[in-house]
Formats: sequence, structure tokens, C-alpha cells
Amino acid sequence: MIGKVSARLKVGVALVATLSQLTAGPAAAFCGFYVAKADSKLFNKSSKVVLTRDGNQTVITMATDYEGDPNEFAVVIPVPTFIERRQIGVVDTKTIAHLDAYTAPRLVEYSDPDPCRPSPEYRVSAMLAAMPARASAVAALRQGVTVEASYDVAEYDVSILSAEESNGLVDWLTDNGYRIPNGAAAVLGSYIKQNMRFFVAKVNLERMKLAGNHYLRPLQVRYETTKFMVPLRLGTVNANGPQDLIIYALTRKGRVEAANYRTVKLPTGMDVPLYVKAEFGKFYKAMFDRAVVRENMRAVFVEYAWDMGWCDPCASEPLSNKELVELGARWIGDDSAAPFRRGGTPVFATRLHVRYDAKSFPEDIAFQETYDRENFQGRYVLRHPWQGNASCPAAQAYRGELPMRFAKQAANLVELTGWVRNEVEAEMENAGQPLKR
Repeated sequence: MIGKVSARLKVGVALVATLSQLTAGPAAAFCGFYVAKADSKLFNKSSKVVLTRDGNQTVITMATDYEGDPNEFAVVIPVPTFIERRQIGVVDTKTIAHLDAYTAPRLVEYSDPDPCRPSPEYRVSAMLAAMPARASAVAALRQGVTVEASYDVAEYDVSILSAEESNGLVDWLTDNGYRIPNGAAAVLGSYIKQNMRFFVAKVNLERMKLAGNHYLRPLQVRYETTKFMVPLRLGTVNANGPQDLIIYALTRKGRVEAANYRTVKLPTGMDVPLYVKAEFGKFYKAMFDRAVVRENMRAVFVEYAWDMGWCDPCASEPLSNKELVELGARWIGDDSAAPFRRGGTPVFATRLHVRYDAKSFPEDIAFQETYDRENFQGRYVLRHPWQGNASCPAAQAYRGELPMRFAKQAANLVELTGWVRNEVEAEMENAGQPLKR
């Protein structure tokens, strides 16, 4: 017999309360392969949400990296309408991981050609990195809370609530094992005034055990609404410092951007020193931190925007039709055996990254789908010098220009990350990239 669940209200993600100006030009064809990627695992206190939008049809899939006791898991999500059982499901964790890998910022590697035998294209060398218990309706009524429905959804017990006032909702959640942080009532009250309902889920340990699951699968909710938004404020109530949210938006027309906050493309396409290959994660975190400071933590950053039908260079193969339909892109059909066709999949993927707290993001993020289908990716470049014994005049000139090129790479790295120039130059020297002849 399982005792009463003591579920913490985790509000580390926008719409979800879950557990868990260097502008760039367009990214054209790169004809390369990636050697490392900056996936969502780099960022602590991060959550992932997939937003699939087609007209007013919205599908939200919430992934959690929660690794604690399932007894302690809870999710509270403001939703704009009543949710029926058929609108709720779970998604394979691997599908979210695939989308994360496909859209991740990437490091690419090129080798210079023989200067005595110039080629119109760089020879590309690549090395794939190692991927690497339900509430009582009677008790609810006296608190001004109505349990409109209760569902069994895989390993979760789900309730759909409406409330008349925030204190009653807080009391109901507290009485049912949710630990509500100070300040939650005011935020919950703002959603009650918008006539929003609350999707509440806890883990059913018995069903989880019977199913043989050892991890919590992403929850998915489908509904129709004119609001294309993420209720971010709920994620700031009990946050211990800023949090990261990564939003993967799948749409028909084009890139998704924030409508009420600045949307900024991250710096991209810049050459960096070779030693960055061994510490790409450290580099990317420092680069993103600096971008956040530059924008006073008041911007939503684009990390990737691309037609799902192809990629260049590919950090992962595009998602299959079956995976896209699983995430809500039902307009494409579900033929998982459909052949790969460049540009043949009518799904545009946008990856947005936001670091937020209550002060910097006082309003929920509203989104808009644009008709902009220009490809963009966070992409950083390593260029290996030619190492042969060529002795033609072109080779001599080539070697004479290398220190200037290395200096430019050092300057790029300092500008992107804020790292100390002398330390960068020392690392380059150790890696065989001296800035002086």
C-alpha cells in the first residue's frame, strides 16, 4: 500500500511547474560535419518544452530531467481550457532527446587544403562526439476548487481543476500533498482571473512499477486556443536563482519568436581556436552567459531555426515523420518509412533558449509564428592548418598569414566568452597555434 504522496511543486519551467549584439547573418550551406554539440544537458536548472502549433491547435510536451524520488514529483500547469483524457498522453523520452540533438548548437571542423594545390572546397574532417493519489471532490468544493476530471495516464494520476480564488487552490494543493512555496497564491490568482484551469499530475508508483518504467516519461497535452504562449511566471515562484528554459517550436510556416520580449539570434559562424574542441561545453556555457548579460537577461535567444527536411552540418539526422507526429505535427501524416527528402517535410523547427527570473521576465512569454524560413544555427568553426611540406610561394605566404588568423580566432573567443586574452593565447600556444612566428 502506497502512502500519501508528498509532492514538491517544482516550477522550473515556463508553462510548466515541473521538476525539473553580435548579430549573425544567415546560415547558408556549410558542407561540413559537426564534431561536438551543446545540448540541453549543459545547463543546470533547465527544463525543456516542445510547442507544436498549427493554427489554434497547440500541443505541449514537457520533458523533465528529474532524478529524485518519484514520490516527490509533481506538475502544475495552467491550461486555457478543459482537458479531456484523449488530449493527454506520454511521449518517448528518446524523441525529445533526438529533437534536442538535431537542434543543438554545434562545433564544426575543417582542414585547410594544400596551399600548392588549391581546391574550391575545404577538405572536411569530422569526429562525431559521444552522445556522450487523487483528491477528494467533496473536500475540494468547500475550498472553492472543482475537480472537473481525474484520469489515469500511464504512470501519472492527472486531475483537471478549476478554482474560484487562489487561497482555496493553495489550500487544496497543500491538503493533497503539494508543498506550495510562498508567493504562489498571487501567481495562481492571476491565472484564475484569466479563467484558466490547472492540469495537476503526480506519479502513481504502483502503475509505474507494474509497467517496469525506471524514469518519468514526458507528459503531453493537446488543446485548441488562440493563445500561443508559455506561462513563465509560475516558474519563478520558488526558483533559487535564474533558470534556463529551452523551447523547441514545431510549426508549418516558419520561425517562431517572442512577441513581447526581444528575440535575438546568438553569434554564429565564427572561427575559434582549436583547443575549444576539448572544452566545447565550457565554451558554449560561457558564450551564452555573456549573451545573457549583454541583453540584461531580457531576451529570448534563437539557437536554431531550420526546415526539418534537412540539415547542414547535421548534429543528428532530422526527425522521422513518426517522431514529428508523436510531438503533435499531425498535418504531415505518420509514415515512418517515408524516405528522406531535402526540404520535403513541412515542419519548421525553432529552438529558443531563455534564462529568466521574476524580475527580468515579469510577463508570460507570448509567441508568434513568422513566415521567415531563413536557416540559422549556432555554429562555431575550427580550422586546422595545413601540415604538409609544401614549399611553393603560395605555401610560404600561407604560413606567414597563420599568426594573423590565430590572433583573429583569439579575439573572437575573447569577445564571445569574456575569457582573459593572455590565458587564451597561452592555451593556443600549447595547442600548436602560436600567435607569433
